[in-house]
Amino acid sequence: MMTNRKPNTMLMAIIYAILIVACLLIIVPVLWMVSTSLKAESDIFSIPPRWLPEKVTFAAFTRLWTDYPFSSYFYNSLVSVAFATVLSLFFSTLAGFGASRFHFRGKGAFLTFLLVTQMFPSIMLLIPFYKIMSMIGLLDSLAGLVLTYISFTIPFCSWMMMGYFNTISKEIDDAAAIDGCSKLRIFWQIILPLTLPGLAATAIYSFIAGWNEYIFALVLITTETNKTVPIGIGQLIGQYKIVWNDLMAASLVASVPLTILFLFMQKYFISSLTAGAVKS
Repeated sequence: MMTNRKPNTMLMAIIYAILIVACLLIIVPVLWMVSTSLKAESDIFSIPPRWLPEKVTFAAFTRLWTDYPFSSYFYNSLVSVAFATVLSLFFSTLAGFGASRFHFRGKGAFLTFLLVTQMFPSIMLLIPFYKIMSMIGLLDSLAGLVLTYISFTIPFCSWMMMGYFNTISKEIDDAAAIDGCSKLRIFWQIILPLTLPGLAATAIYSFIAGWNEYIFALVLITTETNKTVPIGIGQLIGQYKIVWNDLMAASLVASVPLTILFLFMQKYFISSLTAGAVKS
């Protein structure tokens, strides 16, 4: 018995050591970012580097809202990403339900097309998107950003929702149809409430994809009043100087919506990851 336990103990020790190192690799940069945002400029370039600020100051956070138009950036990002997330959820849920429950000609080709669109880097579409938005008059507008974001998220979100709809037994649909429910009523009142974990996972993915998007927002948006948070953070990197405490403070503020979204949807997100893991 002792010979069996010792290898197991050593294996667990190795696993815990690996996990601790992985956690440190994630946590230490975040803690350094927090520390830098609370430092004065003299502490940032001190030698040797100080892990903790000598004097805590919130001047960097104050400057975000007074010296920079960060409130405008924040508003533009929230509006555009929120609309894009709602539209992505709406269309991908309908597409996922249709692909999961209906058989139609060209279904395989349609699903393959959705998957193939995710195989190419989005930067290839930068020039076509610029020309299209210019032709339809949506260049330098939040509406143009919303259309751009949903074009990237809907294909993958449709696959996500289809996979989750497949985990729901079709016998539920048949039982509801016997009771006289239409397809729309089955979807809206019976199947959709069962897909809350899938909706949460899809919403988190869509929101993160839009919130962190930089290249398309940089090219499609030109006026200062329509710029988003990633562009605003990028503008803090000057040609001759980088204001590190302001940059770190902006990065922390930008992470707040993502953190709040994940905290509120965490239980649904975790259940979506384990959905279908056990077959009855």
